[in-house]
Amino acid sequence: MHGPAMSGWLLMALCGATGAYCLLRTRDGTERERGPARAEALMGFGMAVMAVPPALVTLPEWMWVVYAVVFGAASLHALVRARGGGHHLHHLVGSLAMVYMAVAMAPGAAHAGSGHLAHASTAGGVPVLTGALLVYYALYVLRSAGRLIPAPTPVGASADGVGPGVTDPAWGARPELALACRLTMGMAMFAMLLTL
Repeated sequence: MHGPAMSGWLLMALCGATGAYCLLRTRDGTERERGPARAEALMGFGMAVMAVPPALVTLPEWMWVVYAVVFGAASLHALVRARGGGHHLHHLVGSLAMVYMAVAMAPGAAHAGSGHLAHASTAGGVPVLTGALLVYYALYVLRSAGRLIPAPTPVGASADGVGPGVTDPAWGARPELALACRLTMGMAMFAMLLTL
């Protein structure tokens, strides 16, 4: 990600922490819950490495090829799983966005090729595609943030949702934390696309 060093550091730390939490979520729950957690951990760590400020480490040229291959494979996996709909469609969009950013940020990407695409693209990629991804992530962030607003507390239950006969779920199994991680990664992806 190209941009000011401070925002790169913050984005790297935020995405790394989110990826670590998602990795911890893979230890609990059913396979159906662990699969998305693995995909989100991969996305978080991938975004953290992509956000490393160039002042700290200049990523080698071959790293962008590795990104494209890894997230291309993640895209194929999400495409196979997306037949059932649900959150796998979002993972597909996210993985494809990572492939797109890797290709757009690769050294010489703006000057490679000839024809219409080379003239339509800038150093940051194809503006129409970048704009479409920005709109998608803006809507995703707004939707996710709306889902984090607490519902009214039923009569007889405490504010934290733990009432008579209800046990407090483990911190790794709390759905609001998983949603907060998705919201965080959505905002981080939006920020990375803005700097493209």
